[in-house]
Amino acid sequence: MKFQLHKIVKPLLSWYDANARVLPWRDNPTPYRVWVSEIMLQQTRVEAVKPYFERFTAELPSVEALAAAPEEQLLKLWEGLGYYSRVRNLQKAAQIVMEQYGGILPDQPEELLRLPGIGEYTAGAVASIAYGRPAPAVDGNVLRVLSRVTASREPISDLSVKRGFAARLREIYPTGRAGAFTQSLMELGATVCVPNAAPNCGECPLSSLCMAHAQGIELQLPIKAEKKKRISEELTVFLIVCENKTALRKRPAKGLLAGLWEFPNVSGKLSPPQAADWLKTFGLSSVKIQPLPESKHIFTHREWHMTNYRVTVKAIPPEGDFVWADREELAETYTLPTAFQSCLHEFLSGK
Repeated sequence: MKFQLHKIVKPLLSWYDANARVLPWRDNPTPYRVWVSEIMLQQTRVEAVKPYFERFTAELPSVEALAAAPEEQLLKLWEGLGYYSRVRNLQKAAQIVMEQYGGILPDQPEELLRLPGIGEYTAGAVASIAYGRPAPAVDGNVLRVLSRVTASREPISDLSVKRGFAARLREIYPTGRAGAFTQSLMELGATVCVPNAAPNCGECPLSSLCMAHAQGIELQLPIKAEKKKRISEELTVFLIVCENKTALRKRPAKGLLAGLWEFPNVSGKLSPPQAADWLKTFGLSSVKIQPLPESKHIFTHREWHMTNYRVTVKAIPPEGDFVWADREELAETYTLPTAFQSCLHEFLSGK
């Protein structure tokens, strides 16, 4: 017999009213603030997002301000969150909203989906939380809750499964409480019916209804497709220092970390003599090459294993391939991806 999903609405809302976390974007859930928060929260923990959200919305408090922001300011505000295409799409969408919607985000999911960077989940979140529309926002947290409560063994990576759950939710949205219902599902998945650990069934308002709990199969659900193996790459990164400045260069306009600043680097794991030869191709005469601790950075589908060197040079070439920045400029102006945090910390610490 099919699980009667409407039974979850009242206990979930009662639980949410009593237990919802205090989060900055819930304080004043305007369409703009909900939108920015949901983009930031993609693949990023709530606690990590809080300071970013508050700084971003303080400097860019509206669609209009976001649409007009210089790229360097935009990227600097996003520095450390990763996935920089998200903030670029955020600005592209803001510019479209200014041009086509008078600066006001649309209130229908179908219209929101036309904007860059907004998928079904974000469209549902903005439409329901900010506008009170009965529009589901089905992400990993929600899929986990629904898979367990219905004891579904369908793989949640299958788009038809996600859309099937969304269709069933759409039928049970409570009048006047769409935003709270959407957030209650998110909240339960984030704080009680958690990923990568045993769910806190004793605290769950749905435990008496949950079919997975009744069968003792909570940890077997949801069913996920096997993840693709990441591509592993070796990289040699250079912190090139002259007096109080370090060399930077911009990455290509397309591809991984497109258009961001980086420390000069080259594919492969270079020895100190090989590193010295590579530096000579840029007209840099090194005084000292010092190995730094190796580092690793994991992207979604690849990981970098980095051999890092601190290189002290005699003089900055009058012309060259690099921009030279001091500590203040690095801290305030130039945006470096998290992948290069090891060398960045080395330079900013003044060692």
